[in-house]
Amino acid sequence: MTDVLVDGIPEKYDGEFSKYLFDRLKQLEERNLKLREEVRRVETEKRFFENQKIKYEREARKLRNEVERLKSPPQIVGTIIEIMEGGKALIKSSTGPKFVVNMTDAIDSEDAKPGSQIALNQQTLAIVDILPSSKDPTVYGMEIIEKSDVGYDDIGGLEFQIDELKETVELPLLEPEKFERVGVEPPKGVLLFGLPGTGKTLLAQAVAKRTNATFIRVVGSELVQKYIGEGARLVRELFLMAREKSPSIIFIDELDAIGARRIDNATSGDREVQRTLMQLLAEMDGFDPRGEVKLIGATNRPDILDPALLRPGRFDRIIVVPMPNYESRIEILKIHTSKMNLADDIDFGGIAAQIDRTSGADIRAICMEAGMFTIREDRDVVEREDFDKAIRKVMGSMHRDDVIEVAGAMFA
Repeated sequence: MTDVLVDGIPEKYDGEFSKYLFDRLKQLEERNLKLREEVRRVETEKRFFENQKIKYEREARKLRNEVERLKSPPQIVGTIIEIMEGGKALIKSSTGPKFVVNMTDAIDSEDAKPGSQIALNQQTLAIVDILPSSKDPTVYGMEIIEKSDVGYDDIGGLEFQIDELKETVELPLLEPEKFERVGVEPPKGVLLFGLPGTGKTLLAQAVAKRTNATFIRVVGSELVQKYIGEGARLVRELFLMAREKSPSIIFIDELDAIGARRIDNATSGDREVQRTLMQLLAEMDGFDPRGEVKLIGATNRPDILDPALLRPGRFDRIIVVPMPNYESRIEILKIHTSKMNLADDIDFGGIAAQIDRTSGADIRAICMEAGMFTIREDRDVVEREDFDKAIRKVMGSMHRDDVIEVAGAMFA
C-alpha cells in the first residue's frame, strides 16, 4: 500500500517532523538570545575599556605635563614698580636690581599694578604670571571657622549693651538697605570697656553667632612683634584678609596692648608698638575704604588708650559694660544654673543679695563651686548650703588682689 504524501512527506512522519521542527526552532531562539546577550556583554566591555583608555590617556598627558613642568627652569620673584606703555613694566627683582621687562599678553592688565608680586622668566626676565599676595600664616589662624555657641540669651543683664551692639555691628550687615533709605553711613566700629569678667568677650561671641560674616579674633598682644615693621605688616594683612572675606567682623581683645597713648620718651620697644598702632589707625579710617568690615574692640583700661583711637570714624560707639546690679545678678544666676539639678528652696534673690560687687565671671565660678560641693558629698541635688559654701570660697575674706600680692611677695 502506498503512503499518503503531505507536502511531499509521508503522513505517518508528519507529526514527528513537526515536533522536530518545533524543538529545533526553540533551540535556535535560545541560541539567538544567548548570542545577543553575549554581544551586549562584549559591547559593554568595549565601552568600559574605551573609557579606561581615555582615562589612562588623560592621566598620561597629565603626568607628561607634570614632568615638563618639573623640567622647566625656576622663575624669579619680583615686584612691579610702574606700568609703562607698549606692554612693558618697571620691576624690581628679588635679587635687588631694577629692570624694564615685557609682559605676556596672557596677563590681565587689571591684575598687573604697582606693588603686585610677579614671576619672571629666568632668561628673558619677562613677566609670565601674577603671584597671589603672600599672607602670614598667623593671620589666617585668626579666622574663627566654627560659630560660637554663645547667644544673646546666654548673657544676662546687658540688654542695653546688646541693643547698642546690634545697631552698630549686626544691623549694617544684615539689613544695609535701612541705612541706604535714610541716607546715613552705618557705624564702623564699637569699643567695649568694663572691668574684667563683665561679659565683653561674650558680647562679641554672640554677634559672631548671629551674623553670617567672617569672624576674625585677635588679641592685641599678638600684633606686638620683635622686629621693626612686622607688627604693622600683620595689621595690614589682617585688614586685607577681612576685606577679601567681607562681610567680616574683626574683634580685637585687650586693645590696650597696642593702643596705649603715645609718649615722647619711648624706648625702642615702645616705638615699635607705636608703629603698629599707627598702622592700625590708618587701616581703621585711612585712605583705603574698609567696605563691609566691622570692628569690635575690648579693653578694661580705656584711660590709657590713645585719643586717636577713640575719635568717631574709628570707634563710632563706646559701650560701657558695667558690673551687674541686683536684677542682673539674678538673671546671670538663672542662666548658669539652668542645667543644674537644684533644690526647691533655692532663692536666687537671696543669693544675689549676698554676692554684691561680683562680675558675671564670679557668679559663674560660684555656680560651678556649688556644683562641686554637691559632687564632693556624693549628692544629686544642689542645695542652698552648697551656694553658701561656694560664696565663702569665691568671695573669701581675702580679696583676689590681695592673694596675688601675697603670692608675689612669697616668690619674690
